[in-house]
Amino acid sequence: MREPGLVASDVDGTLLDPMERVSARTAATASRIVSAGTPFVLVTGRPPRWLPRVVEALGVAGIAVCANGAVTYDTAADRVLHSHDIDPVELHDVVRELRHELHGCAFAVERTTRSAREDLREQFVAEADFHRGWRNTDIRVAATDELTGKPAMKLLVMHPGLNSAELAAATSDIIGDRLRATYSTDSGLVELSAPGIDKAAGLAAVAAELGIARSEVIAFGDMPNDVPMLSWAGHGVAMRNAHPDALAAADEVTTSNAEDGVAQVLERWW
Repeated sequence: MREPGLVASDVDGTLLDPMERVSARTAATASRIVSAGTPFVLVTGRPPRWLPRVVEALGVAGIAVCANGAVTYDTAADRVLHSHDIDPVELHDVVRELRHELHGCAFAVERTTRSAREDLREQFVAEADFHRGWRNTDIRVAATDELTGKPAMKLLVMHPGLNSAELAAATSDIIGDRLRATYSTDSGLVELSAPGIDKAAGLAAVAAELGIARSEVIAFGDMPNDVPMLSWAGHGVAMRNAHPDALAAADEVTTSNAEDGVAQVLERWW
């Protein structure tokens, strides 16, 4: 591949090391890329509120694709530019059907606000059973009706008796293509987005807005939610520590996220 026109990278398990840190080598490489005029786009399952710390450590701000493609976020201005939300009626119906068919599952929603730092208690709302399974200070516990009463960029489903692959398969069997199911952890957590939304769609929209062809894009990832992006990009790179699905989708495999695998590839050009 010749010098890429756009660099896209997943965050957890890819750009960050196993301790969730940005290495000095990775930060220096990102700085050289941006200084050369090439966009460096974070493409993550994380919501916008979980990006400022990463951007500060990376030392490079710009456009990010969040929530598995549902949200485009300007990290420099701390402003959500676009959001593809799930309709409340669809949220209500899907939650009802999954609860009926998958006894023991619990739910949470990620909502969009204009800023990553705005209305934090409105951004992540979960049922009590979900919170018990994933304790996080960002979560506000609420009744199911409140979860499904407003649009959400992402619906999260947790089941204590299934791993994420099993839960994703069961969820897709029940709801079909009404929502897009994926996962970025093996701990029995599945993330649902609006139809047609994934990391490839989100990245493609950013590339088109910047006038950059698909063939010029290099993308890095490690989990099943990265597979659409790795397949779409002109050159998809999986980490050595990646899920088998990501390894199969990639054009190249680099070293692990503990060994600066992203930087090692990008240093060919910068």
